[in-house]
Amino acid sequence: MASSDVTESDVVQHDPYRSFIYGEGEKDTVWRTGAPPNYELVNKLFEQGRTNVWAKGTLEEKVQGIVKTWEMERVNKVRPQDYKSIDPEAFSHSVNGTPTKSLAEMAKIGGYNQFLQTSLPEDLRAYDPSKYTLQEAQNIFLNAFPRGFALEILEVYSGPPKIVYKFRHWAYMDGPFQGHAPTGELVQLIGISIFNVDESTMKVGKVEFFYDPGELLGDLLKGPLLDGSEATKVSSDAASGCPVISKLRI
Repeated sequence: MASSDVTESDVVQHDPYRSFIYGEGEKDTVWRTGAPPNYELVNKLFEQGRTNVWAKGTLEEKVQGIVKTWEMERVNKVRPQDYKSIDPEAFSHSVNGTPTKSLAEMAKIGGYNQFLQTSLPEDLRAYDPSKYTLQEAQNIFLNAFPRGFALEILEVYSGPPKIVYKFRHWAYMDGPFQGHAPTGELVQLIGISIFNVDESTMKVGKVEFFYDPGELLGDLLKGPLLDGSEATKVSSDAASGCPVISKLRI
């Protein structure tokens, strides 16, 4: 989802799951942090926790690479002209049928705030994306998931130009979240996504995601409150912000 998947310690000159990070083609790329991202830590989490090892060259392996590269570029590259996997002109992003966001809007609010959009009243929101800047949201989830937030492709239902796939995101809650103590437990969400791809360039344009945010947020609120007060019980519908999606079993 966001740059909490990245560590910036040692320079790694090859990423086995993402393209367009290193090499001659990236020598003029402007990176958000001033240097290429290092996914070594989250790659380890991915390799230890994935449910499938897709053979090289299979549709599933190719789609997994497309999705991971798309996310890497969207989060880490400052200038649209540096994108190799994204079509800036055709780009749009929506979650659970909410209004689409442009590249400029995504750059302003960030991935976590976009993915956790909700129509619930403010006093019922388990996480309120309207209250946090891009950097604040990234820090919240970086603290909760210090090992990163891994992604795998579970199934691919159709290939380009309209890629439809089932995905799984997971992490371990090794840090606090919204005043709740870390549990050290696995937290995850499973959903469906549609990527519209130009077959001639293999660049991604319109993107749609469908999943239940409550699956993730509910697990993050399990730990006791760090101040010792009694936690307010949040229903699954309140956590998801979408009563329809919360009834789906994808």
